[in-house]
Amino acid sequence: MKVYKTKDIRNVAFLGHGGEGKTSLAEAILYNAKAIERMGKTTDGTTVMDFDAEEKKRQISISTAVASAEWNGTKINIIDVPGFFDFVGEMTEALEAADSAIIVVGAVSGVSVGTEKAWDACTKKRIPKLVFVNQTDRENASYSKVVKELREKYGNCIAPIEIPIMEGETMKGYVDVIHQKAYAYSDKGPQEIPVPAALTDELADIRQEIMESAAENDEELLEKYFETSELSDEEIARGISLGVAAHSTVPVVAGSALQNRGVVSLMNHICALLPSPDTRKPASGVNPKNGQKEERKCDETAPFSAQVFKTIADPFVGKLSIFKVLSGKLNASTNLYNGNAEKSEKSGSLYTLKGGKQLPVDELVAGDIGAMAKLQYTMTGHTLCEAENPIVYPEFVFPKTALTMAISVKKEGEEDKVFGGLNRLMEEDPTFALTKDPDTGEMLIKGMGELHLEVITKRLQNKFGVEAVLKEPIIPYRETIRKCVEAEGRHKKQSGGAGQFGVVSIRFEPITDGSAEFEFVDKIVGGVVPREYIPAVEKGLRESIKTGVLAGYPMVNLRAILFDGKYHPVDSKEIAFKTAARLAYKKACREANPVLLEPIYNIKVSIPDAYMGDIIGDLNRRRGRILGMHPGEDGMQVVEAEVPLAELSKYATDLRSMTQARGEFEMEYVRYEDVPGNIAAKIIETASIASDEDDE
Repeated sequence: MKVYKTKDIRNVAFLGHGGEGKTSLAEAILYNAKAIERMGKTTDGTTVMDFDAEEKKRQISISTAVASAEWNGTKINIIDVPGFFDFVGEMTEALEAADSAIIVVGAVSGVSVGTEKAWDACTKKRIPKLVFVNQTDRENASYSKVVKELREKYGNCIAPIEIPIMEGETMKGYVDVIHQKAYAYSDKGPQEIPVPAALTDELADIRQEIMESAAENDEELLEKYFETSELSDEEIARGISLGVAAHSTVPVVAGSALQNRGVVSLMNHICALLPSPDTRKPASGVNPKNGQKEERKCDETAPFSAQVFKTIADPFVGKLSIFKVLSGKLNASTNLYNGNAEKSEKSGSLYTLKGGKQLPVDELVAGDIGAMAKLQYTMTGHTLCEAENPIVYPEFVFPKTALTMAISVKKEGEEDKVFGGLNRLMEEDPTFALTKDPDTGEMLIKGMGELHLEVITKRLQNKFGVEAVLKEPIIPYRETIRKCVEAEGRHKKQSGGAGQFGVVSIRFEPITDGSAEFEFVDKIVGGVVPREYIPAVEKGLRESIKTGVLAGYPMVNLRAILFDGKYHPVDSKEIAFKTAARLAYKKACREANPVLLEPIYNIKVSIPDAYMGDIIGDLNRRRGRILGMHPGEDGMQVVEAEVPLAELSKYATDLRSMTQARGEFEMEYVRYEDVPGNIAAKIIETASIASDEDDE
């Protein structure tokens, strides 16, 4: 592939709901551009973009993939983005590299949640948009219905620049509104035909709307339109292109990616209407040497800089870093410097991508997308630049994780392989995290949803040959006491050799002000317990409180006051006083009105107003206390509540189901509270059964 100038590059993200045909559209474009010899199918696992084993098996896109097509003197870098919401982090990465987006909408399903999320994401990132209404070959497909839905949702920015030519329920061709030409589909591609008489009035009406929209995007065009009430085809196209870049116009076209119908026209529109990288505002960053803010224009003559937007972990090839060149040029002679790590990187072979294949290239210019393997210090979001002209661009902000599961090895002895593999996969997917729960000792994996975590374990198996098991995490309950109790712990052992003797009297009382989880107070007077044994008493208590008296959960908010005791000048030892302290603890805490505590979390749920009643009702059923409601961003409503962690298991999945994936939430630990009696009884019973099974 030849080296293209910045103005001749189009970086286009394919966005939309899962199953709307984004990957099939990418396949058709690659085929038309002769980048591939035949079109693959997602159902057969033969597409360029879905090259991962899990993608082929599940017949869905899981990771963002990149491929390039050459068309009409333009290089189109396709960034194919998964539509399933568990992989929303992939869209975050893709939009950092894209200069425009094609939102793929099903001609049958219409405007879906995925459409809305893609549109909102583009709006926030100021990414110009074009809508491709796909699957027009399907039964009950309706282009006009989709256009109507889009206009109802997004207003007059929607500009249908094509009219489908229908025969029954089948799209046989289209009318190009800008150029007033009609085309029929054929095995040899679109063939020009006369505009059908039945569509002439509709063409005139829509062309008038498009002309007005084009005129409004440029003062010169507007002035001419006022004078003559007419614009040329070229002027309309220019006005539409300006409107796309200014986010005031969103062209709409139609076709069938699977049948490769309407795709050639779309490719022409990508080249003519969507912006090149150099039209976007300069990238802003910070010089790591002096902390000063700097800007870099997307210009081949500027100092080199690039940002990695995707990492692929491959056990054979090694780490593959996919990046967008934001300024300057990159070739074999460029001295690479990682601005984030402030370390030099050894530059290797330079590639462009075709899905899972790397194609060697000599040079990449500003605005282009490429890849390098085995960069030692570079992670997703990092900036590559020249050491003489360093810059660091802001790292990406990924959505917060929504679901936590416990993860363990399937085969004993494979811990290092499993968790080493997971750490490698974290380089590839920053939207999941691996931590160890300090309370339960479990390894926890946090991600965007059940499908997300399930796919991670499958990838672990496919890429690294080891298996992991997911299960519900243990709720870190606690125990405490509610009244003051004194108890004596007596340990006496005499069996032939040296004896053991120790007696302690300890007052146990609850700490109600939250000042400490455990406090030991020494109030011994008169040497009834020698000073050298008092640390042993404290140590015995600290070891004992790790296991509560109700269900074996850690004891907290406990003050232990040692006020009396006895010793033997010969038989007293540290072990004796440790044991005596444990006996006092067990005896006292059973009589001190022990209670079970559970973690309470503050949860903020962002939802459309229509779901408010359902969400509040559901939170109440989860023993939640509603704290209030207030307006959020993008017209959403925010419900704030305090809910026990035990009731939030798989809430991410449940919320998605209740709100058709429109709802989002975040949660934060607040405090521990008493578990209601009936629920505590069940927890204690379960713990007792588990303890009996362990004893057996």
